[in-house]
Amino acid sequence: MPAILSVGTAAMPYQVNQEKTKQYVKQLFSSSFYHIDRLLHVFDNGEIESRAFVKPLAWYQKRHRFSEKNDLYIESALRYGCEAVQTCLNNAAFLSKPIGYDEIEAIFYISTTGLATPSMEARIMNILPFSPHTKRIPIWGLGCAGGAAGIARAYEYCLAFPKAKVLVIAAEFCSLTFQPDDHSKSNFIGTSLFADGVACVCVAGDEVADEAGRPRIIAAQSVLMPDSEDVMGWDVRDDGLFVIFSKDIPSLIRTWLRPRVQSFLQQHGLAFDDISHFIAHPGGKKVIEAYEAAFGIDKEKTNISFQVLKEFGNMSSATVYVVLERFMKQAIPAGDYGLMVALGPGFSAEMILLRWE
Repeated sequence: MPAILSVGTAAMPYQVNQEKTKQYVKQLFSSSFYHIDRLLHVFDNGEIESRAFVKPLAWYQKRHRFSEKNDLYIESALRYGCEAVQTCLNNAAFLSKPIGYDEIEAIFYISTTGLATPSMEARIMNILPFSPHTKRIPIWGLGCAGGAAGIARAYEYCLAFPKAKVLVIAAEFCSLTFQPDDHSKSNFIGTSLFADGVACVCVAGDEVADEAGRPRIIAAQSVLMPDSEDVMGWDVRDDGLFVIFSKDIPSLIRTWLRPRVQSFLQQHGLAFDDISHFIAHPGGKKVIEAYEAAFGIDKEKTNISFQVLKEFGNMSSATVYVVLERFMKQAIPAGDYGLMVALGPGFSAEMILLRWE
């Protein structure tokens, strides 16, 4: 069973209090929404306290072309991607000694908030001393599910190559997709929820996973809901990426996701009660509450996901790595099972079964 060896995150330059963001949005949209004070309650009800952005709020008050925002995406993904990789490979909280760049056989790069060709992992390889033979696997378009999907693909790679160590980098700059002229409810909710973040995970095959106390990956499964493109994603227009975000997501967790997760666990002789650690991508307060209702779990099991949401907001694919990092810093008994779950465009879900050893 491949293991997760280490996690590293990058620090975004601008941490903004949610109340300050709320007042900024009120100023920006006051002429567009008749009952804006009523709508602004979404900032309070979501219970997010702060979020991190790659630019100060004043920058977002001005109009920026898609090309300008994408150039900033590339610049930021390179800078903070390198930082997350360096932290991951040298994280003394998880590693008895640093992992060398020459030990990394492949890099999976996950993102949905910007475009780059050559893709970002190639640009990172021009800065950090990876082997030029390192395999590159860029994955675009999985949204919030991308973090879990990246670990799943790394797991499958390490099953095939048990001597391999691979990195998964998730880099998302959701703030750069903000559209000040989009007066839809989806965009308004997005302004209260999404943030920027970059994180990196190292996964290793059986023969080189020599660090004790790490979560082993038992299995992974993807599931797609047919004909559900309108649940979440991007509407791509001349001005860039416009968010699609359905209010039905919490109900889909209760009705559509529950039996699929239950079936996944049953394939391995497990039930919801056997899962001690729930590593959920915190898509929002209502999403976390829907997980609790659907899976019959108490708030103690979603506490870490909720705390990450409160401190950082929804950083799309990178968020679940911050949740994972906090779980890995705990003293978890050997034999405990964990379940990682994330939802994304498609509409789709990614599930990973973990066991600490």
